[in-house]
Amino acid sequence: MISSVSRRELIRKFRALGYEGPFSGGKHQFMKKGRKKIRIPNPHGNADISVSLLKEIIEQAGIKGSEWNEV
Repeated sequence: MISSVSRRELIRKFRALGYEGPFSGGKHQFMKKGRKKIRIPNPHGNADISVSLLKEIIEQAGIKGSEWNEV
């Protein structure tokens, strides 16, 4: 089951999955792995990234929920 995470934890997990970054770009930072580029939400104080937004991000990255939870 996917649960909300902090921005720092999101970045840590994407790095563990082989992504590089975050890099600056436009209104949002992004991380990349090969040709895939994933936008990272901007920090909002201590607020965690919601489950619905997190599901969208990992879906865009082509990552399965089970793979995400193992990292």
